[in-house]
Amino acid sequence: MFTDKSRHLYIWELAGLIALCFLLLSGVWAEGRQASIAGSLVRLHVLAVSDAPEEQAVKLRVRDAVLSLLAPKLAGVQSADEAGEVLADSLPLIRAAALEAAEGRPVRVSLAEERYPTRDYAGFSLPAGRYRSLRVVLGEGQGHNWWCVVFPPVCLSAAEQEAMQPVMNPDDYALITREDGWEIRFRIVELWGKLFNISFRAD
Repeated sequence: MFTDKSRHLYIWELAGLIALCFLLLSGVWAEGRQASIAGSLVRLHVLAVSDAPEEQAVKLRVRDAVLSLLAPKLAGVQSADEAGEVLADSLPLIRAAALEAAEGRPVRVSLAEERYPTRDYAGFSLPAGRYRSLRVVLGEGQGHNWWCVVFPPVCLSAAEQEAMQPVMNPDDYALITREDGWEIRFRIVELWGKLFNISFRAD
C-alpha cells in the first residue's frame, strides 16, 4: 500500500516517463520528417577562402560559374536522385568551371551529406539537418558561406516557393511553408535538427 510520500514519488516518476516517451516519439517523427524533406532536395554550398572583400567577390563568381554550368545539365531532371547522378557525373566539369572562376585559388568539389542550419528562402524555410550537398571549397574555406538549393533549381528561379512544390509530398511542403497548423511542427523539426547540428556562418 502506497504511503503519501511514495504515491507522490510515483506520480512524478510516471510524469517523467510520459515526458520522456513524448520526447522520444517527437524526435523520431522530426528525424523522419527532416529526412523526407532532405530526400527531395540537393543543396549547393560554396565556401570562400576568407572574409576579405576580394575573396567574397571570388566566391560569388565561382557560384555563378557553377550555376551557369549546371543550369542546362539539370534542365528536365525530375528527382533529387536523378539530380545527384547528374552532379556526380559532372564533378570534374564543376571543378574545372570553379577553378577557372577562382583565379588560381585551390578548389575542392564534393557531393556528400552535409549538416545545414535552418535557412529561410522566399516563401519557405528548410529546417536544420543533413542534406545531400554539392560542396565547393575555395582554399581553406574559412570565409562566409553561400548556400542554396540546386535541385529543384531554387538558385536559378525567382519563384523559389513554386519551384519546391512539384518535387515534395504535400506534408513536407506544408511543413516548410508553415501552412496553417504546421508552425509548431516545423519548430519541432528545427529544434531537433539543431540538437545534432554544427555551427555555420551565413552571409
